[in-house]
Amino acid sequence: MSKLPVSPGALAGIRVVDLSRILGGPFCGQILGDHGADVLKIEPPQGDDTRTWGPPFKDGVASYYFGLNRNKRVMRLDLSADADREVLLALLADADVLVENFKTGTLEKWGLGFDALSARFPRLVHCRVSGFGADGPLGGLPGYDAAIQAMAGIMSINGEAGGDALRVGLPVVDMVTGLNAALGVLLALQERERSGRGQFVEAALYDSGLSLLHPHAANWFMSGKEPTRTGNAHPNIYPYDTVATATDPIFLAVGNDRQFRILCEHLEMPGFADDARYATAGARSVNRAALKVELEARMGKLDGKVLADTLVAAGVPCAPVLSVAHALQHPHTVHREMVVEMADGYKGLGSPVKLSRTPATYRYAPLAEGDQFLPRDAANDGE
Repeated sequence: MSKLPVSPGALAGIRVVDLSRILGGPFCGQILGDHGADVLKIEPPQGDDTRTWGPPFKDGVASYYFGLNRNKRVMRLDLSADADREVLLALLADADVLVENFKTGTLEKWGLGFDALSARFPRLVHCRVSGFGADGPLGGLPGYDAAIQAMAGIMSINGEAGGDALRVGLPVVDMVTGLNAALGVLLALQERERSGRGQFVEAALYDSGLSLLHPHAANWFMSGKEPTRTGNAHPNIYPYDTVATATDPIFLAVGNDRQFRILCEHLEMPGFADDARYATAGARSVNRAALKVELEARMGKLDGKVLADTLVAAGVPCAPVLSVAHALQHPHTVHREMVVEMADGYKGLGSPVKLSRTPATYRYAPLAEGDQFLPRDAANDGE
């Protein structure tokens, strides 16, 4: 259960107009809202598309929408209509940040592009989440998470060794783009303290997808060798992989020689830490196939959960492989306040950013209906 707000958020007094839909932009807006910004989400007359992305549904609205639109007031406008554009302009007169993910050229067609808005509101930070940016060979094209995973090389290194390329099982590109958008907004607000002027911030899915390629890009830059799929195993270090036990598999994340020596001691494998094939990180990586056989021969006689608990206590990074349900109910998840419960039965993921004096607060549950233009939260209004 989330704690009641104890102080204004770090972004108290910052006013955000969020015109975005789907994932990257709304995720950015939720991050800003969790940390105290007053976020007004403007949806089109039919609502954000993700309201229909279910099941499951509550009050006719999909869980997908509920996961991205906390701490926002909501109203609906048809920006193709002159009168509603005037309403938006009135809202922007009082705003610090605009977040949007319209296709390049759409806002410009309506006289709401960055140049026009900057001339009218010089302190406004205008953040656009786009697929590929506005120019270049792919400029202006729409972008989608799975397509960017395919195009940015992510799918090529995800999947079992020898198997087909595989999409990462969550919208990792959309989410990191939302994070980059929030980071860009904060950088622009910080710079505004010096210059007194806003600026255009762009977070493109394509750029964000490429930015996730570590260490595969670094490996390719240095070696020129095409990265390949390695399943659960890390391409550079070993044992950094799922390993079978007598019960459930555990994930070993051994990153240095000291950890490997402790692992060998606890598995009662004398001499392994000094074996030339395994004594160094580079040797273990080269001889990973033989090492995995040796480890599983020993660990296949042991209980996975007990072994994981024992190894972690001894200083060997490892973990049981948990389901989503088990992860969300884990005692440490509760301790870290990573599950938020609010009125009307809302549950969601908490903020991973912990600030000592101005922690994240959870003030508005996602709104099932449109045009709920709630009053500002005075505790976070900064006035």
